[in-house]
Amino acid sequence: MSLFDVVTVGSAVIDHIYSLSNLPKPDGGAFVREHATDVGGVAANVASGLAEFGNKAGIITRVGADDAAEIEADLQARGIDCSRMQAGPEESSYTLILRDPDGERMIVAGGQSVPNLRLDARDIEYAGDASVVFTSAYAPDEVVSKLVTARERREISTLVFDLAGPLSELEGRGTTPETIDRLLSVVDLFVAGEVAAHSYFGGGADEAIATLTQRNVSRAAITQGSDGARLLEGDTVTDIPAFEVDVNDTTGAGDTFTAGLIHTWLLNDYSARNAGRFAAAAAALNCAEPGARGDLPSEPDVREFIETQ
Repeated sequence: MSLFDVVTVGSAVIDHIYSLSNLPKPDGGAFVREHATDVGGVAANVASGLAEFGNKAGIITRVGADDAAEIEADLQARGIDCSRMQAGPEESSYTLILRDPDGERMIVAGGQSVPNLRLDARDIEYAGDASVVFTSAYAPDEVVSKLVTARERREISTLVFDLAGPLSELEGRGTTPETIDRLLSVVDLFVAGEVAAHSYFGGGADEAIATLTQRNVSRAAITQGSDGARLLEGDTVTDIPAFEVDVNDTTGAGDTFTAGLIHTWLLNDYSARNAGRFAAAAAALNCAEPGARGDLPSEPDVREFIETQ
């Protein structure tokens, strides 16, 4: 029996959230109406969503000593094991999240703690104690490559990868195209937003799905924001419509969607359609409040929401 349902590997950061009058154009400007800080990062967000669904989650991440206590306290309060969190002398990684009154946003990242993350044998052993290991393209290439090797050697049983950003954004800090190429032969669930997918596959959702099918990726999801998502299982494609809600903030919706897929599709063996609907509903609910984890729903919350639609 696994010690953890899920271990996430990658970023736990401080989000600086600015509510603006508008998203500025090049050489333009905007006015800050509100400013807040919170803990975010793809690995932290996915772990938080899964913990809210009732799963036992752990995280492997690196933070700067300046923010270590705040980040660890937040994650532990959500029931996430932080025993493999590293703290270094460098500046903690952070994001600047700029969002307009309609909930659309821009995200700018900085700091060196996440790029400095590395895995040792104890980290791989820790990840091996989980039913599912999740990481994203924002994790350093050395980290993702080591997880791919561990999956090839069956040291971890199930690997989920989120191509979280376009290749230009990943250069010098995240996963390289060569490692993504290698990963496709062993990944158990591949997730990508449409913008990130276009940068790697050279086209939209159809092109991404076609390539993933050719590479025999067993399960994949291409998210398309308000247009929903396309799920691939074997050679079957299932279209999942988005749920309509009053959007406050779309930040973190993709991470909540991924957490919903892991919870249902991998840990509880839902059909692609039912897993996709659960994940889409969870993501919609999280858009109702500001912040990447503004209103993380429980499993009963998601089920009740679906029943009302």
